[in-house]
Formats: sequence, C-alpha cells, structure tokens
Amino acid sequence: MLRNAFMLVSGNAFGSALLLVRNLIIARLVSPEDYGIASTFAVAMSIVEMLSYLGLNQMIVVDRDGDDPAVQKAMQGFQVLRGVLSSLILFAIAVPYARFLGVEHVAWAYQVIAFIPLVNGLQHFDMHRLKRQMNFRPWIVTQAIPPLVSVLAVWPLAYLYGDYRIMLVCLFIQAGSMVALSHVMAERRYALGFDFALIRRATVFGWPLLLNGVLLFGVFNGERLIVGRELGMSQLAVFSMAITLTLTPTLVLAGATQSLFLPALSGARDRVESFRWLGTAAVEAGLAIGVALILGIVLLGGPVIHLLLGAKYAAILDILVPMTVMQAVRVAKTGGSTVALAKERSGNAAAANLIRVLSLPLSWYAVTHTGDVLTVIYIAMGAEVVGYLVSIRLAAKRTGLLLGPLVLPSLLSTLAGAAALMDAHYFPPRPGLVDHLDWTRWFVAFFCLAALFSMSALRGYLWRRFLRR
Repeated sequence: MLRNAFMLVSGNAFGSALLLVRNLIIARLVSPEDYGIASTFAVAMSIVEMLSYLGLNQMIVVDRDGDDPAVQKAMQGFQVLRGVLSSLILFAIAVPYARFLGVEHVAWAYQVIAFIPLVNGLQHFDMHRLKRQMNFRPWIVTQAIPPLVSVLAVWPLAYLYGDYRIMLVCLFIQAGSMVALSHVMAERRYALGFDFALIRRATVFGWPLLLNGVLLFGVFNGERLIVGRELGMSQLAVFSMAITLTLTPTLVLAGATQSLFLPALSGARDRVESFRWLGTAAVEAGLAIGVALILGIVLLGGPVIHLLLGAKYAAILDILVPMTVMQAVRVAKTGGSTVALAKERSGNAAAANLIRVLSLPLSWYAVTHTGDVLTVIYIAMGAEVVGYLVSIRLAAKRTGLLLGPLVLPSLLSTLAGAAALMDAHYFPPRPGLVDHLDWTRWFVAFFCLAALFSMSALRGYLWRRFLRR
C-alpha cells in the first residue's frame, strides 16, 4: 500500500512540476500581458470542468459494477456526451468571457479552446478501471508524460509564435497526448455505449462532487477573475504566477499527506484513541506543510523568483509572502477534511471552502475601490483562517477529534505567519542572496521551528512509520 501511494504521489508530483516548468518557461518568453492572457485559458477550462464534473473516473473505481465491460462502455459514452456539452458551453461563453476580462481581441482563442473538452471526452477509462486491481501504471503514465510532451513543445512553438498562442497550442498537445496514451495503455478495446439508467446513477453519485467543484473554482480562480477584470492582464500575470509558485507545492504535498493518512485513519476509525492520535497527526501535517512553505519563501523566495522569472516579474516580490501565508492557511484546512473523510463525512471540505467563496464579493468591492492586490490577498487570508477553524471544529464534532492537542501547534503556526508578514513589511524579499538575516527573520525561523517541534503526534507518526522501518 505504501509503495502504491508513493507511486501515485510521485507521478502526480512529476506532472505538476513539469506543468510549473512549462508555465515558467512561457512566462520568460512572452510579455507579462501575454502571460496574463495565457493564464485565463486555464480559468476558462476550469469554468467548464466546474459545470460538468461528475466524477466518472472515481465512480468506475468504487462502483460495484465498475469492472463490467458494459458499464465501462456506458461511462465512456457518457464521457463523450459530457465532452460535447462542455465544448458547446465553452464556445457559447467565449465572447462574453473575453468581454468580461476586457480582452475581446482574443475571443477567438477561447473559441478554439472549446474543442479541448471534446478531445478529453475521448479518453479510454481503462486507466481508471485498472486502479481496482491496484494497477496504477496506466494512470501514472497518462499524468506524467503529457506534461513532458507539452514542455518539449514550448521551444519549437516559441519560434512560430511570440505570445500567448504558445500556451494555447501546448494545452492542445497536452490534451491530445493524454487521450492517446489512455488508449495505448488500455487492455480492453475502446467502445461506446449509452445507458440512461447509468447516467442517472452517475448524476446522483457526482452531484456532491459537482458542488464542491464549484466551491473549489471559487477558491482557486475567483480572485484571478476579479484581478484580471479590474486591474488588467499585466497585474493578472503577476498575481497568477504568485499563486502558481505557492499553490503547486501545497497541492502536491497535501495530496501526499491524504494518501498517507486516509488509509490509516479509515483502518483505525473503530479504535477511538488510535483514531484521535492519527487525526491529530493528520491536522499537524497540514500545518507543517504550510509552516515549511513560509520558512522557505521567507529565506529564499526573493533570489529564487528572480532566478526563475527575471526582472520583469519583480512585482511578485511585493505580494509573495502574503500569498504564501494565505496558501499555508489553505493547506492547513486539508487535515481536518481528511480526518472527516475517513469517517465518510465528505461535506467538511465544502463547508470550509464555502467561507472563501463567500469572501469573493468583499474582495471585488475592495479591489474596485483600492486597486490594491494586497487587499484581495489579505481578505482571502482571513477567509482561510475562518475556514481552518470551521474545518477542525466540524472534524471534532463529527469524528471525536480532540482539539486540545492542536491548540499549541495552531498558535505557533499563526505566530510564524504573523512574523513572516511583519518581515515582509519591514524587509521585503530581495532579488539577490543576503549575507545576513534581518532581525525579523530570526522571529520567523524561531516560530516556524517551534511550531514544527510542537507537533508531537506528527513526529511520533513519522517515527513509527518510517524511521523504525
């Protein structure tokens, strides 16, 4: 089980790292305004995914009849219908979406992107079905190789285009590669079927996932749309890149944490003391990811950003640390959601994400009256703090998780974030390496290390799980 979890996390991490590399390369090749336009392509795709995601790839794994060839044919047929519907929706909203963002001259690009969901709808579901047999190789290949192909395509595309069209073509290459590999790695022959009873059952299965997808769209893209509309593509480029650089590692590590803790928590859910101890360790793991991210960005964020992106993205340094603290709080929420999920309480994540979504009108109001991106980040940060408190409180109420052991790690993690914000205020990140630590950074390092040291349940879990082995 541990080996399979490691393979899954490694494949996902490799794919995520390659997509980050691709975005960094394109950002270096094009102007900030063009990169801002390119970043709206992913948001457009997310809108369609949000409106049509029903978790068919998960259903074929958990459904009792998921291994039945007739069921697989019907799911693949439903996936094609979903792809057609998504393409029609995206094509219909292309012009209004471009008008909303103030980039009507690239409406044609959003219309072209509308064909990507149609391509994705042709994927072979064997890569998901084979997970039932603990065969994860096809899925890992389809997650890792297409991003690599899209990265390799950047250089020849750069000779043909010098703007956002590089990203446009890369998205098509990635989607086409994924679909092609899903067929190459399949064991069964590809076939389509249509079963209205299964469509109805899939809709019942997927509507909670659809609801959470709407909330996650708001969490990951709400502020981007606000910044892009009100402040323009150049500001959106800086804002989006700051999100990408801080969000990618937290998503990968949060996925690894859930893969590690969820099976153990599920196995211990009838043993009260063991479940509480593991639950505390899971929440502390989310806190630890955030604290480690804060410490790394405060100490090395400036020179790393300058090395990766150059001087034209120097404005990221002004928002880098606040964005990092916000992402640290966001990833801390995942621990409570994992604990609740182990007892089949899937609504915790949606409840915690709802707070962030409800803050979006306030962010929109603030940015239209101040024109300040930092205000948007601080509002999102406050919403994430409330979301974290809601997450662990619901986990305690629904699963019996004890909150007492989490008070000190949460408090010290909060102080680490506050110290990082103070450091950014007095001594903003700089492009070059410093030959000494500013006095505020000693506070950041102290509180980060103190927070990590206070996480006794996580320490004990890691000792038992890895060091003794």
